[in-house]
Amino acid sequence: MTATLNHQHASTERLPVQRYHSQSAETWYLWETEQVLATLDTSIGSGLSSETAAARLQRYGPNRLPDVVPRSRWSIFIEQFKSLPVLLLAVAAILSILTGGHVDAIVILGVVVINAIIGYATESQSETIIRSLKHLVQPRALVMRDGTPQDISAQDVVPGDVLMLRPGGYIPADARLIQTNQLSVDESVLTGESLPITKQIEPPRAEVPLGDRTNMVYMGTLVTGGQGLAIAVATAQFTEMGTIQTLVGTASLPETPMEQQLARAGSQLVVLSSVVCGIVFAIGLLRGYPLFGMLKTSIALAVAAVPEGLPAVATTTLALGIQDMRQHKVLIRRLDAIETLGSVQSLCLDKTGTLTANRMSVVDLYADQTQFIVREGQVLHDEQAIAPNHDDSLHRLMQILVLCNESDVNGMKRESGLPGSSTENALLELAIASSIDAVALRTSHPLLTVYHRSEDRKWMQTVHTTPQNTRLVAVKGSPVEVLALCDRQLNYNTVLPLPESDRRAIAQQNERMAGNALRVLGVAYAEVEAAAADPTTFIWLGLVGMADPIRKGTRSLMETFHQAGIDTVMITGDQRQTAYAIGKALNLSHNGPLEVLDSADLVHLDAETIKTLCGRSHIFARVSPAHKLKIVQALQDAGKIVAMTGDGINDAPALKAANVGVAMGHAGTDVAREVADVILEDDDLQTMAIAISRGRTIYSNIRKSVHFLLSTNLSEILVMLAGTSLGIGQPLTAMQLLWLNLVTDIFPGLALALEPPESNVMRQPPRDPSESIIQPAEFRRIAFESILLSVSSLAAYGYGLIHYGISAQASTIAFMSLVMAQLLHAISCRSKTQSLFSRSKRPVNYYLAIALMLSLSLQLLSAIIPGLNHLLDIEPLTLLDSAVIAISAGLPLLTNEITKGKGGVRSQESGVRSQESDMNLEKNES
Repeated sequence: MTATLNHQHASTERLPVQRYHSQSAETWYLWETEQVLATLDTSIGSGLSSETAAARLQRYGPNRLPDVVPRSRWSIFIEQFKSLPVLLLAVAAILSILTGGHVDAIVILGVVVINAIIGYATESQSETIIRSLKHLVQPRALVMRDGTPQDISAQDVVPGDVLMLRPGGYIPADARLIQTNQLSVDESVLTGESLPITKQIEPPRAEVPLGDRTNMVYMGTLVTGGQGLAIAVATAQFTEMGTIQTLVGTASLPETPMEQQLARAGSQLVVLSSVVCGIVFAIGLLRGYPLFGMLKTSIALAVAAVPEGLPAVATTTLALGIQDMRQHKVLIRRLDAIETLGSVQSLCLDKTGTLTANRMSVVDLYADQTQFIVREGQVLHDEQAIAPNHDDSLHRLMQILVLCNESDVNGMKRESGLPGSSTENALLELAIASSIDAVALRTSHPLLTVYHRSEDRKWMQTVHTTPQNTRLVAVKGSPVEVLALCDRQLNYNTVLPLPESDRRAIAQQNERMAGNALRVLGVAYAEVEAAAADPTTFIWLGLVGMADPIRKGTRSLMETFHQAGIDTVMITGDQRQTAYAIGKALNLSHNGPLEVLDSADLVHLDAETIKTLCGRSHIFARVSPAHKLKIVQALQDAGKIVAMTGDGINDAPALKAANVGVAMGHAGTDVAREVADVILEDDDLQTMAIAISRGRTIYSNIRKSVHFLLSTNLSEILVMLAGTSLGIGQPLTAMQLLWLNLVTDIFPGLALALEPPESNVMRQPPRDPSESIIQPAEFRRIAFESILLSVSSLAAYGYGLIHYGISAQASTIAFMSLVMAQLLHAISCRSKTQSLFSRSKRPVNYYLAIALMLSLSLQLLSAIIPGLNHLLDIEPLTLLDSAVIAISAGLPLLTNEITKGKGGVRSQESGVRSQESDMNLEKNES
């Protein structure tokens, strides 16, 4: 293969330089297949050899897109100084120098540096966690190497690899198609085209745009149907996706809605604080205070009053929430998905593999107008074991189950079981247990063509050659639709007409099986001459009923969702009767009437009617991918915040459209994982309850931090405004304001954002996503608490004035009182309703305990360390002074807890009621 001499260098201080060759940029889509194979020195039948693949991997490097260059540590640190509070502090430092206060200037700059170090530590940690989101999903690739299919990491794909494309698969490289069978690919991530593109192998006659290159597939796109073979022609940064990423360069992470809301609130508070500080400055001048002194105090007050850490609290909390969820096997792929989880109102649940264990087993058969029971792999009739033989239809049915099946029979020897879907495996295992030689049968009946289930055809069809040189067409799928294809039946190895009475008997058996919560398949076949067209009518064989047991604990989990105010909706391709039986067992209707809507009912209804029906239905049966999407969109049109769970390719459109798409980590397809916002790593729906609980808790904790920061910062403004307006001196100096901002804001604010979940978090209704993070009622409460803090501190200051006059001693008392009161106020901000006097106690927040001890220690050290106490104008305190400070600091906490009043009692009662249910949730978490 031709290659240029351009090299990409990747080096570190300790590792030697690794050089990778670039790949030639050819118009591969214009080339004939033979030319592509010859140029890349590969073959369709055997692919690359292991040695050649290893050499090319060494030459061209891993097949992964170059990482977006993260911000350097130095740039993150510098960013900490690019804010309004820092600018104001710089002005204050300059004023101190101009007025001879060089020590004050050093202290101010020290505060700036300390704030920057803390901001750098939290922001760099958050960025590391958030950047790691892109590495959550590690796609795989099925390639032909050494003449055998091999499942490898997508990073190990090299130019010349023969890619085997299957439904639901991730395309790991740019590749030229060489074989297709009804192959369709979702290229929306690359071209913006919303509909899947049908692929072919013929090259166009001239150059065409990327979206029209139908004989090419591209890295990062997804197979939505059919299958094919393709030759990898470009990997890593040389793919179309890699070119785009290189052009984009360093893409910044978008802000979540919550961060945007907090940024707006912060800007508004900056304006408000500036106005108030301007008033304080003007009043001070009118009172005769020195110009430079008042200017420095006003700037310090503005810095202390502005909660510049609001967006940082949100980012840090979301990032730490992602890390916490990972420990509970919940992988978050989008930052704002955490916010949305707390707002979920409708949870759409895919049945197979989500509500059920996805361990299918055949338990019921109907053939030769006879019912058979399958127990532990044995076929029973009247409790007697029978072996299907060549004289009955059951034997032919077993053969069709082997042929119309994509599970790899050679995988039977693997310890992990058969590779393939649970349904396919169950059918194959039954046939093998019934003494069908699956390997010999497939060898004597080679597969020619596969027609997979599709939107308008709910059955799978395979075409085989037979030893008699005829073609055997095998069919399995929806009993109703397969039966409609048949005009004959096999009865004890004799082909007979299929009268209406027998059709009714088959329909009754189908309803019986479905009513027992079985997944039912109809099986049929046809045999035609080799040169004949595909048959239009088939011979009916029988029904196969499979059980997929409901996952353990799923019914109680549905109850947990209902208590959390979340509607549970089951979406399944099963028949109405099967779906109803499962929905009843799970109590999806929460003890009400169970409403089932068949997808056939959706076809002829207008959008408004569909919206109404979707809003009250608990189950949607016989659903296609398009119907799943329509259901999700109808629920959204009704004003619901919708989460959709799924693991298959047919779930992908709905997962993408839902407010939160939730995919399964192990059983899920690449398509499902690529479009999902949340991945349940352990495939356990129980984890979804934890995810919602954490989503609600994270949002609630951010609100607690915001509440704390606003109420404490506002109290500082009120103290200074009151002192200056009343002409009783300045209760706090500029240095004390800066120190107060450093000690009381950062550590307690972050610790509140790490509160453990409240006991009744899953007994509260979902939050309205349109509501402001700070509601009017909360503003009133913040104002009340701020007044309490400021009045208490001013009372202590008044005591100081009586005993010491306007002096540093009085300011020390006010300073110590306000700091202690604000720190204790963090305890009150842990809950809006549950007071310290409630019988049910909140879980211990060790982070808050550590933060308060650290802040209190810093405050005490400021009073006893020589030099520091002088800079902060802290004077020695008597025992009486200390008692006044303690009372002044404790009164706001006591008052706040008492005024929670009846809310605390309600919280206490609901907490007691919910303890038993939440203990179960905590057990699941552990």
